[in-house]
Amino acid sequence: MLQVSGLAKEYPSAQGQLSVLFDVSFALRRGEAAAVMGPSGSGKSTLLYILGALEPPTAGVVLLDGRNPFQMREKEAAEFRSRQVGFVFQDHCLLPQCTVLENILVPTLVAGSASYLPRAGELLDQVGLAARAGHRPAELSGGEKQRAALARALIQSPLLLLCDEPTGNLDRRSADRVASLLLELHRRHNNILIVVTHSAELAARIPLRFELQDRRLRLL
Repeated sequence: MLQVSGLAKEYPSAQGQLSVLFDVSFALRRGEAAAVMGPSGSGKSTLLYILGALEPPTAGVVLLDGRNPFQMREKEAAEFRSRQVGFVFQDHCLLPQCTVLENILVPTLVAGSASYLPRAGELLDQVGLAARAGHRPAELSGGEKQRAALARALIQSPLLLLCDEPTGNLDRRSADRVASLLLELHRRHNNILIVVTHSAELAARIPLRFELQDRRLRLL
């Protein structure tokens, strides 16, 4: 379960503290999915980074499976984030020098990627890239790159999958295919899914929809 209580985030500025998030609270159980919408600059990505333990909040509590990553030592928090959280960004962030298979295995390097080879093969099948395992990112289409990024995010079976504009750089046909695959894999892996998006089409396919505006998160 993901529990967020009284979350706030401020940044220092020349004019004083800049408040980006204020009193954000919600909870999602395993198997639930939510879309977060809102205007550019409203703090959607900041919220995602805090939920993924990449950036600490100014106030409030984030509990994932009953644990607060911001109360952990740096090494423990990094391991927790690696195993419990998967990220998919608008830019696929694949390593250009690595094959698709190697990119999918990158998050497992510390744990020993050889033991993850069977799972990587399963994920390649699930995202329709088994025939592309030995290709490098430059040889893939935009949609294929994003599907590879999705497989990489799922390699360690994370409880929480966070997606920041996962279809934002894709044409409509590719975006629809990636969205369908994302939701299918969410159901199959029974994780918690949060998608930040400007796409009304993608948001409409997700059961829970939130809007982030004026620093606050409200249910639509």
